[in-house]
Amino acid sequence: MATDKASRGVGGWFLLVFAIILVILGLILAAGGLWLVTLGGSWYYLIAGLGLIISGSLMARDSLTGVWAYFLVLLGTLIWALWEVGLSPWELLPRVFGYIVLGVIVLALLPTLKRRQAPSRQATI
Repeated sequence: MATDKASRGVGGWFLLVFAIILVILGLILAAGGLWLVTLGGSWYYLIAGLGLIISGSLMARDSLTGVWAYFLVLLGTLIWALWEVGLSPWELLPRVFGYIVLGVIVLALLPTLKRRQAPSRQATI
């Protein structure tokens, strides 16, 4: 980790809890997605679940790469949803709303993540 656990602070703890939630959601999606793939269904849920696991794991380690991984999952979700249902708002909403809400939280946690990385950058200079 970039900083000492004892100096995590409220924002740092919120970041860690959120990262763990992303991993749990990813595990659920990936497990269901794996089952769906074995039945001949869509690979989307397995891939999205693995992406959330990677994103949450990286954010738990205070890595900005986890943010990029999350937004890659969000972009993939938007593409998949548009491919699957087109521009129908009532069909798009349930497919993308949760990811957008989580994306807003990721953006809100970005300053905390950047602060937690700052000491490691200064140490290497």
